Amino acid sequence: MRGLAIILITATVCLFILSLVIGPASVGVGDSLSALFAGDGGPLTLVMREIRLPRALLAVMVGGSLGLSGAAMQGYLRNPLAEPGLIGVSSSAALGAVLALQTGLAAQFALGLPLSALAGALIAVFLILFLAGPRGSSMTLILAGIAISALAGAFTSLVLNLSPNPFAANEIIFWMLGSLTDRSMIHVAIALPFMAVGWAMLLTLGRGLDALTLGEDAAQAAGINLSRLRLVLILGVASAVGAATAVAGTIGFVGLVAPHLLRRLVGARPSTLLWASALGGAAMVLAADIAVRLILPDRDLKLGVVMAILGAPLFLHLIYKTRREIS
Repeated sequence: MRGLAIILITATVCLFILSLVIGPASVGVGDSLSALFAGDGGPLTLVMREIRLPRALLAVMVGGSLGLSGAAMQGYLRNPLAEPGLIGVSSSAALGAVLALQTGLAAQFALGLPLSALAGALIAVFLILFLAGPRGSSMTLILAGIAISALAGAFTSLVLNLSPNPFAANEIIFWMLGSLTDRSMIHVAIALPFMAVGWAMLLTLGRGLDALTLGEDAAQAAGINLSRLRLVLILGVASAVGAATAVAGTIGFVGLVAPHLLRRLVGARPSTLLWASALGGAAMVLAADIAVRLILPDRDLKLGVVMAILGAPLFLHLIYKTRREIS
C-alpha cells in the first residue's frame, strides 16, 4: 500500500503544480511560482494568489471530498454502484443555491450562494434521518435518499420553469453544470471547515466498513454499532459533499469512478479504499480542471460537463461488468 500511496500523492502534487502554472497567460513556470511565493503585489502575483491558488485548492478539496464520500457509501452499502448523490445531499445543496440565485440573495450577499447551498444540504440530512429512522436498514436509507433527491430535483425544475428572469435562469443552469472558475480564498475558507469535519468523520469508519464486508450480523458480533456507523456516515457525507456542491456546483461521477478504479489496487479493503479514493478523487478533479483550460481555452467549458463525459463511459462499463459477474 505504501507504493500506491506514494504514486497517488505524487500524482496529486504534480497536478496541483500544473494547475497553478497553466492558464491563458503565457507565463513561465518559474515566474509563476516566484510570483506566488515571493510576489511584489503586481498583476501576476494577484492572478496566482487570488485566482489560480484558490482554484487548485478547491479542486483538491472537492475531489477529495467526493472520492472519500463515494468510497464510504460503497463500503457501507456494499455496492460498487453507490455514490454520494444517492442520499440526496448534492441535489438539495443545488436547490439551496438555485433559490439563492433566483431570489437575488446571491447578488446582494457575496456569501449568499454557498451558505444557501449548505443550508439545503443540512435540511436534506435532517429529512434523511427522520425518514430512515434511528434503526432503519440500508435499503430504507437508499429509498429516503432517492425520494429527497427526486423532490429537490423537482423543485429545482419548478424554479427554472417559473423563473421570470431569463438571465437568472441562465445563471442557474451554468452554475449547476459545475465549475471552479472565479472562485476565491473566501470560498476555500467557507468550505474547508465543513469538509474537514466530514473527512474526520468518514475516516473513522474504516474498521466498521471492513467488518461490514462479512455482513451486518458479523459486524454486530464484532462490536460494531451499526446505527452509530450509519449516523456518522450520513453526517460525514453531508458535510463534505454539501460543502463541495456549495462552492463548485454539481460535479458528478467522481465519487463513483475513483473508488472503482482503485478498488483492486487496495485489495477491495474499505478502510484502505477511503484514503486512496480521497487522493484519487483529488487527482481526477485537478486533471479535469486542467483539461477544461486546455481543450477550449476561449470558451467557458464547465468542469461538471468534462467529468460527465469522462465518467459516464466508465459507469456504463461498471454496470456491464457487474451484470456479467451476476450472470
